[in-house]
Amino acid sequence: MQEVDAIVIGAGFAGLRALHTLRGQGKKVLVLEASDGLGGVWYHNQYPGARCDVESYDYSYSFSPELEQEWRWSERYATQPEILRYINHVADRFDLRKDILLNARMTEARYDEQAARWMITAADGRQWSARYFVMCVGQLSTTKAPDYPGQSSFKGRVIHSAVWPRKETIDFNGKRVAIIGTGSSGMQMTPVIARLAAHLTVFQRTPNFSVPASNAPVSDEEDRQVKAHYRERRERAWNSPTGLGFAVNRQSALEVSPEEREKVYEAAWHRLGFGFALAYHDILLNAEANETAAEFIRRKIASVIDRPELRQKLVPRGHHFAARRPSVDSGYFQAFNRDNVELADIKESPIVEFTPEGIRTTAKHHAFDIVIFATGFDAFTGSLFKPAIVGRGGISLREKWADGPVTQLGVSVSDFPNMLIVVGPGSPSLLSNVMVSIEEQIDWLAALIKKMDEQGVVEFEAEPEAERAWVAHVNERARQTLYLTTDSYYNGAEVKGKPRVFMPYTGGVRGYRRHLSECAEQGYSGFALRKTPAARAAQSEAPQAA
Repeated sequence: MQEVDAIVIGAGFAGLRALHTLRGQGKKVLVLEASDGLGGVWYHNQYPGARCDVESYDYSYSFSPELEQEWRWSERYATQPEILRYINHVADRFDLRKDILLNARMTEARYDEQAARWMITAADGRQWSARYFVMCVGQLSTTKAPDYPGQSSFKGRVIHSAVWPRKETIDFNGKRVAIIGTGSSGMQMTPVIARLAAHLTVFQRTPNFSVPASNAPVSDEEDRQVKAHYRERRERAWNSPTGLGFAVNRQSALEVSPEEREKVYEAAWHRLGFGFALAYHDILLNAEANETAAEFIRRKIASVIDRPELRQKLVPRGHHFAARRPSVDSGYFQAFNRDNVELADIKESPIVEFTPEGIRTTAKHHAFDIVIFATGFDAFTGSLFKPAIVGRGGISLREKWADGPVTQLGVSVSDFPNMLIVVGPGSPSLLSNVMVSIEEQIDWLAALIKKMDEQGVVEFEAEPEAERAWVAHVNERARQTLYLTTDSYYNGAEVKGKPRVFMPYTGGVRGYRRHLSECAEQGYSGFALRKTPAARAAQSEAPQAA
């Protein structure tokens, strides 16, 4: 059994950053990656039109000024192939591949209480022992797909957008194609496939808000300007609610005139993409303020849809703007003006079954050659529950979280010493530019390990009281927003039977940074730091204050 200082699970953005940072501290680090390539979500999601909804310069590593200066982004919102090239460039530039094992799927991680080490087992039986266990599996990496009656009888091709075939090109020319799902993936691929397929049917359950990407090539002058002031841009991101590289409008949407509000929204519509939700600070805090933004977006969407009956079905109503994650699209709604594009409203006419030739709804039978599930993910906890993760006393993470995730600061779990979950439940994660949150948490872990080394500490563990206090704080902050007013993957509604708890932290990147910093400054309050495994027994046997 090979012994290392740290085992990192996942070779996406978080896993590579953890490897680089911990290796820089002199640690022997090994990354286990289940697939045959680097990149995580950006390796698997190779569907047509896949693109980031955060501006390229912000969706990148900040740890190396040299890397910032040498990499040239070609578009404001990078495509999947460009992001994957960037990831592989980083791996080569910093010589990371030598410490990454591909095709190594972890099936079990079990904590050895006597040795204070994690025992990691892969699907092929290989085993490793590590002091630190770092989960970098992502929040949107475990897919979910419906299983309709008759699905196995379908004679055509079925593809999930997040498990896109990597070694072949899917030919849509002359094909009858179905896309089931209208989240980000469905919205991104629809206009691309519409231009290729003989006929495209989009199956929609709930119309979602979307803002245009306003994507454009990055000019040489823009590239020079960003790179000349990159540190200032990073500072704005680090001190913002969402980790995006522009300032939030501190005004209320309700304290300005309708004419002024229209100008602000118009400017945001043509530039900010996902950041439209920051056009005014109270869009996600006040229902009346939110409605001003929602009504503007509805008008914009309706204006590009030619047919009135489609307008009624495609314009989102019934939930607040951005209470579910909005999409950033490039021509999604306009695609329905094409003669070869059809909308199937499955709330009005549900899918009954697959047939050998296609899909039958309560309204009609649709014939297809290709069906694409753009049905999303088991978010936040899906990938954490895939392997058996067993902590102190034989308790599994799935058992620990039977009623929903409980963490200290979104990074650590009591009974699971020396385990870090990067951008997990209880952290800003999917409510932030995830790159900012990844780097913040990994740097925090590195500082903690440095302190442990200096003090001869071998074990850190979240304290149960601190976990309960943090979960209460996460819930308190969520109640101050509009996020709880609708079903979404933020609160577990995307998977039947999943505990309905709100999982991300809504206090913003800046607020979260403050909590991490205060924890460190107070000697990692909320965590037990032990010099020997036996110290825990001594702590538990010590007299408790009344």
